[in-house]
Amino acid sequence: MKKHQIRIVGGAYRRTPISVPHGEHLRPTPDRVRETLFNWLAHFWDGTFTGRHVLDLFAGTGALGFEAASRGVETAQLVEQAPAALAGLRAVQARLKAPAIRIHAGEACAFLRALQAPAYDLVMLDPPFGAGWLPRLHPLLDRAVLPGGLLYLESEASFDALPSGWELLRQGRAGQVRYGLIRTG
Repeated sequence: MKKHQIRIVGGAYRRTPISVPHGEHLRPTPDRVRETLFNWLAHFWDGTFTGRHVLDLFAGTGALGFEAASRGVETAQLVEQAPAALAGLRAVQARLKAPAIRIHAGEACAFLRALQAPAYDLVMLDPPFGAGWLPRLHPLLDRAVLPGGLLYLESEASFDALPSGWELLRQGRAGQVRYGLIRTG
C-alpha cells in the first residue's frame, strides 16, 4: 500500500514530500488552502516573512509549520503530542535541516500555560474537530500572540461567534473545513 503524502507548496522547501501517518486521524491542510493562507499572510505582512515567529499549535504532519519555515520565518514552533506524528515531524526536520523549526512534544494548553510572554506573530490552530478546543484555548492565547498578531483557525463550524476583540480578516471553505485569518485584540 502506498503511503499518503502531501507536499510543501512554496518557498525554499517547495515540493518536499511530507508523509501522513496512518491511524492518526490527521487532516493535513490541503495544498490550495495552505497556498491561500500564505498569500493572505504575504498581503498582511507586506510580502515578507523574515523576522516573523509562528506557532503551529496542533502540528500533526507539520504542513503549516514547515510551509512557514519554507517561506523564511525566523522560527516555526511546532507543538504535537501524538508519538507517530512527532516521529514524522522529526524525520522531515532532519531531512530539511531547517534551522527555523523547533519541535515541542506535549499538549497544546500546557505549552501555552508555560509561556512567559507573548512571542508569536502568528498562531496556527488546526485542532481535532468536535473536541471543544477553542473555548479552552481562548483564555490562553494572549500568552502566545503578540499584540495585533494573527491567528489562523481551521474549524468544522462557522466563524459567527468569535470571541470579543477578534477581527475576522479573511475566510474560506474547503469541503467541510472552514478556515480563517483573524487579528487578535
